[in-house]
Amino acid sequence: MKSLILFSPSGVVARAPVLRLAAKRLRGLGFDAQLDADALARHQRFAGDDSTRLAALHRVADAAPSVAMASRGGYGLTRLLDGVDWKRISRSVEQGTRWVGHSDFTALQLGMLAHGAGPSWAGPLATDDFGREETAGGVDEVTRDCFCEAMSGELEAVGFRTEAGFDGFGVKGRLWGGNLAMVVSLLGTPHWPGPRVTRGGILFLEDVNEHPYRIERSLLHLQQAGVLQSQKAVLLGAVSGWKPSPLDRGYTLKTMVARVRVGMKTPLITGLPFGHVNPKVTLPVGQQVQLVVQGRDVLLGW
Repeated sequence: MKSLILFSPSGVVARAPVLRLAAKRLRGLGFDAQLDADALARHQRFAGDDSTRLAALHRVADAAPSVAMASRGGYGLTRLLDGVDWKRISRSVEQGTRWVGHSDFTALQLGMLAHGAGPSWAGPLATDDFGREETAGGVDEVTRDCFCEAMSGELEAVGFRTEAGFDGFGVKGRLWGGNLAMVVSLLGTPHWPGPRVTRGGILFLEDVNEHPYRIERSLLHLQQAGVLQSQKAVLLGAVSGWKPSPLDRGYTLKTMVARVRVGMKTPLITGLPFGHVNPKVTLPVGQQVQLVVQGRDVLLGW
């Protein structure tokens, strides 16, 4: 049975039963799922004050479980980055720990790449994906199965459908990225994985509660900073939870993507099933992957 620790490095877990339900369901999937001692801590909007959450991060690293899964996202990891002992994180990866999460967890994942602490997995969060009550849809089967296969080492590829126009495209590179807001926020900091890691890579992005114009602004930021041009491909996952404005007058997510593509030489491929949605795939952050498009079918393998 694989050991799994649920810990809270970011936002507060609003309802303890939800996290406990997630742990119960993960045990049912064959994981020895345990809650970190401070997984339910509270301080303002955070899961404990900064020192509590940083100590939890290091405690999990020292325990080196098979899987270290964040309870939820929100905000909080940015506060911790300057104090992270990256060597402790690296040792856990060397011992086999798979760090899993998305959203605010992107900050830790990119920091791991920047500081040579090793790869991680962009995937489910405990409360969002395994703690959802049955009346709200329960656990998504694709999300569940993809995660389990990734943690067992059986998952070697994911597929999805995209728009027409990329038939025959194929590249290899290091997969990296995550939540767009977090990616942009780290640009220019010591926790940004530099060109040695990212040049010639395949960048994947998602976001939530951000209007398409804010997504466009962030993408243009990355483009103008030279990040997008240095990639072999950019994969756009879900942009969810935003509300149209009366001022849009035809400005949509689709027209935004078309406008961003005008200034890009790097292919921008939409449809990646990842983000604050279900189903979501589990992706190897920092590993070499191969991207192949046949017709409108995309295969991402590693």
